Amino acid sequence: MKIRIKLVRSVIGRKPDQRKTVEALGLKKIGSVTEKEANPSILGMVRSVSHLLEVEEL
Repeated sequence: MKIRIKLVRSVIGRKPDQRKTVEALGLKKIGSVTEKEANPSILGMVRSVSHLLEVEEL
């Protein structure tokens, strides 16, 4: 299963580990979108910064 991840909130003022997690997901600017396989490591990363993202199953 794949998921589509979209960055909807800014990382300005967030903790450095949250910034690195967003960057590791392949997101740079607000509105950027990436598609990833829904494996446990990706889902854990998404859960840790879920307040900044929109997630959609494909």
